[in-house]
Amino acid sequence: MRKWVIFAVFLAVVFGIIYYLTFGYYSEGKRGGFVTQLSNKGYLFKTYEGELRMGGLSEGDGTMNSSKWIFSVSAKNKDAIAKLEEAIQNGHRVSLTYEQKFFTLPWNGDTKFFVTNVEVLQGGRGSFPPAQVPAEPLPAPTEIDTNKVL
Repeated sequence: MRKWVIFAVFLAVVFGIIYYLTFGYYSEGKRGGFVTQLSNKGYLFKTYEGELRMGGLSEGDGTMNSSKWIFSVSAKNKDAIAKLEEAIQNGHRVSLTYEQKFFTLPWNGDTKFFVTNVEVLQGGRGSFPPAQVPAEPLPAPTEIDTNKVL
């Protein structure tokens, strides 16, 4: 009887570790940028795979560069998928909240980065804040006397 209890405890610990490694995560965070691609992939387990373009400056010469970040989204997360599709259509920036999994598993998608929430930010490609209109009109320009020598 005692060895069955030890065996049951051993199995519970092994299954607990496997469950945690499969469905748990060890890192979470946010990334922002423009979503340039979103596709539905998979033969048996359908997930959405996307690409986020993040801008930035290079360290040496100060030129602008763009890095891409590949992520996965569960097909069950309809709200996040709808927001991603809206951001692609309208060219809006997004902030993606993600969990980084231990392993790449077929039902989690092609990447270790699994998006859980999407926030669509105001503004888009090439958008600038509205122009400031002065409260009172500017004074009329004055004439310059060109006969005076400096």
